[in-house]
Amino acid sequence: MREIQIVDAAELAALYAAAAYAVVIDGDAIGLRVGAPAPDLEAYLPAEGYVLVSAWNPASEPRSDAANEAADAALVARLDAAGIARQSAWASAPDGQWREPGWLLTGIDQVAADRLAADFGQAAVLAWGRGQPVRLRMLLPHPNGAATAPHTEWAGAL
Repeated sequence: MREIQIVDAAELAALYAAAAYAVVIDGDAIGLRVGAPAPDLEAYLPAEGYVLVSAWNPASEPRSDAANEAADAALVARLDAAGIARQSAWASAPDGQWREPGWLLTGIDQVAADRLAADFGQAAVLAWGRGQPVRLRMLLPHPNGAATAPHTEWAGAL
């Protein structure tokens, strides 16, 4: 497991919460937003729970495409070995200046999803249950004095 060192976790959470997310199913990109329900996605892909995870840019530190692709291949191998269903997904800055691929997972419990993301150095995942708003789940301790944002939860360091 990697140790994540983030200078300003509250600022990072705000950036993640404002990001645009999408899942690709049957060639359609279905948008997701933190704090909003995802009925279109849930209609396409019925499940009890959903988690969006990436292996790219651990600790939000830019890595080379080769390093990111290798990390993604390792994540896919773990998902395949565990029999966890996945759909192609991505996250991007609202202005489009940054974009990174990831995977929407179904059939995985939250503890296992958190551990998987932490093993790949990720600071957060998106997670929600069917019919619920999409939540940003920070895998870091809640920063002292930071305001609590709606639909953002802090799981603490894993």
